Amino acid sequence: MREGAIHRLGLWTEEQAKQGAELRKRIEGENLRLIRVGWVDTHGHTRVKAVPVAVFLNTLESGYNTNVATFTLDASGGRVFRSFVRGGGMDLDEMTGSPNLTIVPDPGTFRILPWAPGTGWILCDEYFTDGRPFHFSSRRILRDQVARLAEQGKKLRVGLESEWYLRKVAADGYTDEDTAQQGVKARPIATVPVEPGYSYHSETNMDMMQPVFDALADAYGALGMPLRSIENEFAPGQLETTFGAQSAMRTADDYVLFRTATRQVCRRLGYFASFMCKPAFPGHYTNGWHLHQSLVDSTSGENLCMPAQEGEVLSSVGKQWLAGLLDHAAQSAVFATPTINGYRRFRPNSLAPDRAGWGIDHRGAMVRVLGGPGDPATRYENRLGEPAANPYLFIASQIAAGLDGVKRGLQPPPPDDAPYEAERRRLPATLDAALELLDGSGLYREQFGDRYIDYFIALKRSELARYRAELEATGQKEDPDMVADWEQKEYFDLF
Repeated sequence: MREGAIHRLGLWTEEQAKQGAELRKRIEGENLRLIRVGWVDTHGHTRVKAVPVAVFLNTLESGYNTNVATFTLDASGGRVFRSFVRGGGMDLDEMTGSPNLTIVPDPGTFRILPWAPGTGWILCDEYFTDGRPFHFSSRRILRDQVARLAEQGKKLRVGLESEWYLRKVAADGYTDEDTAQQGVKARPIATVPVEPGYSYHSETNMDMMQPVFDALADAYGALGMPLRSIENEFAPGQLETTFGAQSAMRTADDYVLFRTATRQVCRRLGYFASFMCKPAFPGHYTNGWHLHQSLVDSTSGENLCMPAQEGEVLSSVGKQWLAGLLDHAAQSAVFATPTINGYRRFRPNSLAPDRAGWGIDHRGAMVRVLGGPGDPATRYENRLGEPAANPYLFIASQIAAGLDGVKRGLQPPPPDDAPYEAERRRLPATLDAALELLDGSGLYREQFGDRYIDYFIALKRSELARYRAELEATGQKEDPDMVADWEQKEYFDLF
């Protein structure tokens, strides 16, 4: 791109252009050395380049070049697509030869990192160098779904409730055995528990982690994230962090920043934070990501899920949205639970769902409905997700499903009092099964595009192939009750 290409190609909205001008003035008044310009790959992993302030100011005019490779590699750095043949292994001429992308900063996401003095942070959108939107941008997928809601005068407000593990680093540094090779993840650095676990909400056990909580609360506050709670959950070092509801895009961006901040702050203190669903440590329970969501009027902010009549738990449109979530739950499961490890959650009587049902304030159901007449906080709590999910894809999948329920006037079944015994459609029990369901989904092919769905499935099937190749090489068998060594290496230090 030539100088001034963001303006010339119309890659910012009017609001972003205004924010960009304000950010330029702010940057010139701050004592910053480097800005991390970041983007999020398909796995939901944050990628960044650190640039000096002078370069960043130019980036606010022209964007910044980066290689498309982070979208063609698996989570271990192995190449999934044949980038160096015509079409890049995707039948897309523009992907030939692993070309450059231009990442364009979104000024509204800029933060100064409180744990890294003199360092700024900003999220970017991905474009080809001629200004065409990048096919495989998950942030664009969510933006398109948010725009569909806006056309109907609606917004989705989303609250975060994510579980994760805190452990103490037990090694002075990395060794050769801890060093990865392309396509092969290394073992994670050694860690030990920070508390004995299984004393739910124990103040004494929580106090062992208080110095970490202090640092995290300071960081979240400095980043403008609406922290509601940090709680000690079941297993040793298992924590739950909740944040107040915000717009769908702001929440997705904040979830990216939440994982970034948590992992980096903890590591600087000698601790290790992991958002892996079920680490391979004794007594470690599965982690979930419960997505709270409510439909609101764009102008008035009125909660459109809140019923007007006594005895009802949801409005008419609220029921239709719920019915859409249930109808497409199995097909969307892979966006909420994208790892092999995550499917270890879907077990009966486990505080995680195993079928697509709903209940009124019932933690055994996939969708827990909270609220009622006169309650502006009426909402759905979808308990389908794992904390390693890409937030843009997870939230976008909810909008696509909910809007389809509204469009078709669907009605949900009665609420379930015994969700694990109800006659409801089972959720996929493996990543392989979830990908098959997505492959056959007319809704997600229509809304996300055939090109994106085929790309996503190819990327995840490559992950499955590596997993099974290691099992075969080591003589292991797939066991739903046993976390394989491959899973620990692949996920524990990725998220």
